[in-house]
Order: sequence, then structure tokens, then C-alpha cells
Amino acid sequence: MNWGFLLEVILGGLMAGVLYSLVALGFVLIYKASGVFNFAQGAMVLFAALSLVRLMEHMPFAAALIATLLIMLALAVAIERLVLRPLVNQAGIILFMATIGLTYFLDGFGQTLWGSDVYQLHIGMPKEPVMILQNVFEGGILINTEDVYAAVIAAILVAALALFFQKTATGRALRAVADDHQAAQAVGIPLNRIWVIVWAVSGVVALVAGMIWGSKLGVQFSLSLIALKALPVVILGGFESVPGAIVGGLIIGVGEKLSEVYLGPYVGGGIEIWFAYVLALLFLLVRPEGLFGEKHIDRV
Repeated sequence: MNWGFLLEVILGGLMAGVLYSLVALGFVLIYKASGVFNFAQGAMVLFAALSLVRLMEHMPFAAALIATLLIMLALAVAIERLVLRPLVNQAGIILFMATIGLTYFLDGFGQTLWGSDVYQLHIGMPKEPVMILQNVFEGGILINTEDVYAAVIAAILVAALALFFQKTATGRALRAVADDHQAAQAVGIPLNRIWVIVWAVSGVVALVAGMIWGSKLGVQFSLSLIALKALPVVILGGFESVPGAIVGGLIIGVGEKLSEVYLGPYVGGGIEIWFAYVLALLFLLVRPEGLFGEKHIDRV
């Protein structure tokens, strides 16, 4: 076996998994704070990336980034005021359906406001592949430097979010709101402010994901469909676990690459397209709460 090639495939899978995890983080954040699956996360990724790339046509990158952050903050406030506040204490399925409506609104509004062409996004990350470990493996191992930068950014983001949820009063309030909206309100936790904060943080995560995916693929409508690839990630890791989003992404990224390279030739290829969903289905049958999710036991 060519161990160098195997390691190259695994590293490629890890890097792809990190990019899936960036989108999955947005799902986890909203679910932790509201107990609702935010179907609009993919649309938020597209909206943030479109805003950034079009603003960069008129101002430097740093100014465009700050302006986009302000736009995502304004979007969070608007979502809380116009969508979430009227639906406080409603059933989870109603909030879920509201996020589906929000998805189509953001897709249409973003493309109406910024355009629907394919835009190239250049944020300064190097794209040239580099060869490493040439003295260890014959021919060396080829890695994508852009993916390495993405992995570092994701690691920093996850560490910051983990500290935020575990060490700050606001983070603990977010967890309390997710457990029981009415009880959280009864002890004085301002539900409206908490939802604005978590949607704003989720918007920042969407912006980071949009920057990296847009840099790799170009800013286009298909960015919103990346959210569908993040669904198996949150199923594997657990809907309430920030570290789980990362671990789930890494498992799926590596599994996709290995199965496509080593099993694809025997079944005609295409495993990479459906592997994640089959793995998620198996997890739903065996461990529906995910690797890091908490079991919920209802006593009657």
C-alpha cells in the first residue's frame, strides 16, 4: 500500500470536513439557543458572501468585512423582531417552518439586492498547493494551503465559541433558553436579547463559511445548497454540541474521500455524493442523539 497516498487522501478529507463543519456550526448555535433547526443557515452563508464580494467592489477588504458584519447584525435584529418575537412559545415545528420561509426570502432578496452572477472572491488566502514530507514518502504529500488556512480559522472559531458557551453568563443563558423558553423568561432571562445575540453569532459563522467557500468555489447560488451537506454533520456530532460539529465534519470528510478513492472504482464512483447521508441514516437508527448529544429520557 502507498502510505503516502493514503495520508494525502486522509488529509484532504480532514480539510474538506473542516469546511463542512463551518456551516454545521451555524445549525448548532441556533439549535442550542432556541431548540429549533435553522433551515436558513445555508441562505445566510450565501447572503453574507454576496454582501462581502459586492461591497469589495467599492471599498477595501477590511472595510467591506466590517460593513458585512454590520449587515449580518442588522439581519439578526430583523429576524428576531419580525419572525421570532411573534412566535415566542410556539411549537418547534412552527419555528422550523418559519426558517424555511426565511431561507427562500434570503435567497431571493440577496440575489435581488446584490445580483445573481458568479463572483470571484479573493480574500488573500494562498491557493497554491505545496508538497510536504518528501523525505518520508516517495513523491511527497500534496496539500492545499487554502484548506490549511481554513482549518486554522475553524479551530480558532470553535475554541472561541466553546469558551463563550461555557465561561460567560450570556453563554449559560443561551443554554437555559434552549432548555425551556418559559422557565428562562420566568427567572429574568431576556429571551429577545438572547435570540438577537445567537442569530448575530450565527451570522458571523455564516460570514466566515461564506468567505472560505466563496474563495474556493466562487460566490454563487449553489453556496446555499452547502447547508444540505452539513445536515449529516450535525446528525453525527449532535445538534447541541459545538465540538460535535467539528468531529462530525471530520468523520464525514475523511469517510467521503476514502470511500471514493478506494471503493469508488468497484461500484462505478459517485460514493462521495451519498456517503454522508447513508452514514447519517445509520446513526439515526443506532444513536439518534449523535456522538456528543445528550440522551433525552421522558419519564411518565
